[in-house]
Amino acid sequence: MGLFVRKVKTASGATAVQIAEKRRGVRTIIEHLGSAHTEAEVAALVQVAKDRIAGDQQQLDLQIPVPTDKPAPSAAPAGPVVTGSSSKLLWDVLEQAYSRIGFEGIGNETFKQLVLARLVDPTSKADTIRVLEEIGAQPPSLRTIWRTLAACIEQDWRDGFCRAAYAFAAAKAGPTGLSVVLYDVTTLYFEATDEDELRKVGMSKERRVDPQIVVGLLVDSAGFPLEIHCFEGNKAETLTLIPVLKSFQGRHGTRDLVVVADAGMLSAANLNALEDAGFSFIVGSRITKAPYDLAAHFERHGNHFTDGQTLESVRSMGTGAKARDRRVVYHYSFKREKRDNYTLNKQIEKAEKVANGQRPLKRDRFVKLAGKKPGVDWTLVERARQLLGLKGYVSNIGPEILDGPAVVAAYHSLWQVEKSFRMAKSDIRARPMFHHQRDSIEAHLTVVFCALAVARHLQDVTGISIKKLVQTLRPLRTVTIDVNGHDLTAAPAIDADIQKILDMVSAHAGH
Repeated sequence: MGLFVRKVKTASGATAVQIAEKRRGVRTIIEHLGSAHTEAEVAALVQVAKDRIAGDQQQLDLQIPVPTDKPAPSAAPAGPVVTGSSSKLLWDVLEQAYSRIGFEGIGNETFKQLVLARLVDPTSKADTIRVLEEIGAQPPSLRTIWRTLAACIEQDWRDGFCRAAYAFAAAKAGPTGLSVVLYDVTTLYFEATDEDELRKVGMSKERRVDPQIVVGLLVDSAGFPLEIHCFEGNKAETLTLIPVLKSFQGRHGTRDLVVVADAGMLSAANLNALEDAGFSFIVGSRITKAPYDLAAHFERHGNHFTDGQTLESVRSMGTGAKARDRRVVYHYSFKREKRDNYTLNKQIEKAEKVANGQRPLKRDRFVKLAGKKPGVDWTLVERARQLLGLKGYVSNIGPEILDGPAVVAAYHSLWQVEKSFRMAKSDIRARPMFHHQRDSIEAHLTVVFCALAVARHLQDVTGISIKKLVQTLRPLRTVTIDVNGHDLTAAPAIDADIQKILDMVSAHAGH
């Protein structure tokens, strides 16, 4: 086994300098130190590599020729010394994406650093200083960070970011502009014991009992974020949709859009408000009324459906003067039936254990009380079996404009907003939040919104996750070397796979 310095020509004609290891006849590249175009730069990198192998990364004793266009220093040459190292390639890619979306003219440099650092290593605001130092960016002070977050709220930077995101998404959509927006909510909990006016205990997506907030996210059909809003932790999902859409409509003056949301948003009041505001909608529907809506089908065919079949009905929703007839589309999937059947059998199994005294009485499905003794409600079980594989959708779009399969296809794009939430929670780590004041939480969510926009854009143009992009580009360090008073910059070696990623990013620079 032995470490050695390896020099190799790159496709661009430069010379890449690497530290390599040979073990049992197999050669492995340990580190790419960079690539250079002149003999002096190559010699400096070679010496840096030798020095690293020897264990001393600071003082080097190899004499490197000094370029003749500058006078030689009067003091004795001290040799090449590494004076700086940065992940410039990664930072440039992130900055280009941030600017391309239109965020550059909003906020300030510190806010941009908070957004991009969150993509590199999501951590606390104080620890972001370390991340920026490691990347090679000049970090702000912690006091400047706090002032920046306060200015974000005082000057309503989120409005500017949302406007820029909408303009970017609309331009990307082409001449027709945006036609579909997707909406969903999630919850972010706090490891705190006390509630306040914002952080309250409510229905948690993560099944926790901690104080939380509800976050509403509006995205385009590809999952690119357009709006983000924060609500009290105990606010019902149905009550978040209209405020978000009214804010969106007031900001951009849009009306001719289709809003897609899941069954958690379904209420007669919501649908009426959407329609009155000029929106078309496709909202998931609970299928408990399917046997009544599809009575003719069940009479003729029982519960037999063909895979992918759609059926339609009209249902009155709301009461009194507020009641309106709504189009309901039902879709059957064989794959969904298998999944539903598995879940149903597990629920029946639990109900039978309750009836047999093998399981304590809980709020299990299909359990009924006959006197004081629990039993299985087989009538309800049979009704549930009729519905296996069915899913419903309510819409105010006529079948002459959007047929049943098209309604189903539009609804299925909701996975994009779910994916954006997963990215916000995992890659960008929207929580844990080290904030407890509402303004600080709102500023944090603005940072998350911008980071999510950059991440979704880069993922869209490269086809790889933001996590993999960062892991690929972050180790490629640009090294600054002082050679007898002259600064030399050695770019990292770039292989074909990395060049392909950079080319894809550059190809969208004008979009």
